Amino acid sequence: MGELHLGFEIAALVVLCAILVADLLIVIKRPHLPSMKECAGWIGFYVGLALVFAVVLFFVGGSKPSSEFLTGWLLEYSLSIDNLFVFILIMAKFGVPRKYQQEALMVGIIIALIARGLFILAGAVIIEHFVGVFYIFGLFLLYTAWKQAFGDDDDDSESPVMRLVRRFIPVSEEYDGNKLRTVVDGKKLFTPMLLVFITLGVTDVMFALDSIPAIFGVTRNPFLVFTANIFALMGLRQLYFLLGGMLDRLAYLKYGIAAILGFIGVKLVIHAIHEAPLGFVPGFDVLQRIPEVPIWLSLGFIVVAMGVAIAASLVVAGRREGETITRD
Repeated sequence: MGELHLGFEIAALVVLCAILVADLLIVIKRPHLPSMKECAGWIGFYVGLALVFAVVLFFVGGSKPSSEFLTGWLLEYSLSIDNLFVFILIMAKFGVPRKYQQEALMVGIIIALIARGLFILAGAVIIEHFVGVFYIFGLFLLYTAWKQAFGDDDDDSESPVMRLVRRFIPVSEEYDGNKLRTVVDGKKLFTPMLLVFITLGVTDVMFALDSIPAIFGVTRNPFLVFTANIFALMGLRQLYFLLGGMLDRLAYLKYGIAAILGFIGVKLVIHAIHEAPLGFVPGFDVLQRIPEVPIWLSLGFIVVAMGVAIAASLVVAGRREGETITRD
């Protein structure tokens, strides 16, 4: 056990793609601002679906692919929460009507999935031919963890990609419902919705530069990496509306994400030490005595890091609100 049949992988991807397409069609046909109850229901559905998929993997391939998928999914889900902060800024910057934000998020997520799929294939090929790339992945994640915890916030000015799009593609100043094209003074133009789609997709791809190397530290199976990404992004749209008003209260979330990135970075470096030993380094054999990090420890660390970060954030936010009410 442990190997997954190609037929099962193809069937699973077809079903997941069908679910994504159905979700997109629902959003397009009935644009609306979802209620908290609706968001919670959909998130519960997608989380339940991911857990069912993990159980199916257990019976099809055994405990190894099941545990790797579960850990990878939690890792990607945790890291994707960081995307929500940027998504809120993008929606505000482009003034997207709340009614049409679901569609914008869904299309942006699909663009991101396609790009992530290409990243995953490229990563799998590189790892297959150069396992020493785990040193690079690990050090990059350690740098990213430091920047996440102690770096300055990124500038939210218009990106070079957006300036290039505006230069070569005529874009109207106003939205026309959820349409991608409109007519202004007899001239056909794209609406700002096009810029929103591109910005959301490109932004998520930038985040994938961190998350894809991180999940390869959990599993080297491209199918598990991609399905973990699909399930992590599936519920991201509803999570955006459910937690949108709470994200400013999660002040310590970035430290939890930084801790996870740092942990996976160390795990990748240790894995590289075992898989691609640097014999020319004096005393390197001593480092090879360090045991590899097991999946169960990675899973536990992700859950604890996110739990502590969220709990600490809510406690501190509650105290500050209480102090404000007392002063008033």
